[in-house]
Order: sequence, then C-alpha cells, then structure tokens
Amino acid sequence: MAASSLAILCRRVSDVLKVSRPLITLQAPTSTGCRISLGLLPKNMPDVTSLYHCRLLHTTLSRKGLEEFFDDPKNWGEEKVKSGASWTCQQLRNKSNEDLHKLWYILLKERNMLLTLEQEAKRQRLPMPSPERLEKVIDSMDALDKVVQEREDALRLLQTGQEYPRPGAWRRNIFGRIIWHKFKQWPIPWYLNKRYRKKRFFAMPYVEHFVRLRFEKEARIRTRKKSLEKKKEKFLQEKFPHLSEAQKSSLA
Repeated sequence: MAASSLAILCRRVSDVLKVSRPLITLQAPTSTGCRISLGLLPKNMPDVTSLYHCRLLHTTLSRKGLEEFFDDPKNWGEEKVKSGASWTCQQLRNKSNEDLHKLWYILLKERNMLLTLEQEAKRQRLPMPSPERLEKVIDSMDALDKVVQEREDALRLLQTGQEYPRPGAWRRNIFGRIIWHKFKQWPIPWYLNKRYRKKRFFAMPYVEHFVRLRFEKEARIRTRKKSLEKKKEKFLQEKFPHLSEAQKSSLA
C-alpha cells in the first residue's frame, strides 16, 4: 500500500515538472550577462538560441580616444592647412533635420579640436596653422542654429499662430523704452500678487524730456554716419575718376 502511494506521488511530481518546464529560466553565457525567462516570450518565436547572444545595453565601439581633440598627424608642422568654405543658410535649408543633427555634432567636434589646437599654439608661443578654420566652423554653427530656429518658428506659427516662443506684449518700462514683456504664470491672481504689482509698465511725466533727448541723439548719430559715407564716396570719386566714369557708363 505504501509502495503504491509512493509511486502515485512520484508520477504527480514528474507531471508537475513537465508542465513547468517552459517556465525555466535560461541563463546566457557569462560574457553577455543576459537572463531571459522563456515564459515571458511569445509562443510563435521561431528561434530561441539567438537569445543567448542578446544584450540589455548596446553601446558603440570607441574607435578613437583623446586623439580626436587633436588635428590629423599629416597636418602637424604645417603652416597652412587646406579647408573648405563655411556652410551657408541656403545650403543648410536643403538638409533634413536628421542631417542637421549629425552635422551639428561634426562641427562641434571640429570646433573642440581647433580650440585645443589654438590653446596648444598659445602654450608653445607659435602661430596657429590656418586660424580661419575656427571662424568658418563658428559661422557654420551660427548658420545651422539660425536654420533650426527658422524651422521652429515656422512650426510654432503653424500650430499656435504665435510669433515668439513665449507669449508676451509690448510695454513701456520706467525709463520710457518700449520692451517686450514675457508673460509668466503666477500661482495667484495678478491683483493679489504684491510682487507683480510692484512692476511699473509706465513712465513718469518727467521721463519724457530724457526720451526726447535720446531720440535727438540717435538722429544725430544717423546723420553723422550718412555724412561720413557721402564724404568718403566723394573722396574716392576724386581720387579714382576713371572708376566713377566706368560705373556711370555701366549704369547707363
């Protein structure tokens, strides 16, 4: 009787092990460090052996190290290094957002390399080879930033109809200047907010005299610039009369 009951118990244990076999956790080789439960996988998965080679964290290979902060060894010791022209806004407008994103990091790495080269040249008290490369990179990054800002403004105008990213209004400050006041969210109404009520969006009557003086000063500066340009143009016409005649004939 005891033998028959023991045999029945062994059969039940074996049946339980057969049912729970798909839920066994497989552990990949120690090199990958990946542990996956087969009970959480879909039933129609064709190949399970490829799971041994999976990784929870994927990183790109570091092909280069600190040498990316330095110029190409072929250019070491050279007084001049050939470089192309800077990127213009017209050229960058034809690029996609993904290309602009990649180009930004390429220019950033180039800028870090040139700044390192400039600092090293200062340390050794030597002239930097082709310093105009840094100016071209800076101009390219400024143009790229401008193009991205144009796309953001166009998308915002299309979605919200607002010209500025943060809503506001033109207001006059205490000095009589017209400024763009950016709106801000407050936890309480404006008429109960003492900090907001301390702000003055108007000018006192005695400020108008100084506002007129500022307008007169700006008008005198503009008039002086125009007179200097006319004097310079007249001086060049007297010094190079043949050029002025050629210009007149080309206009005619």
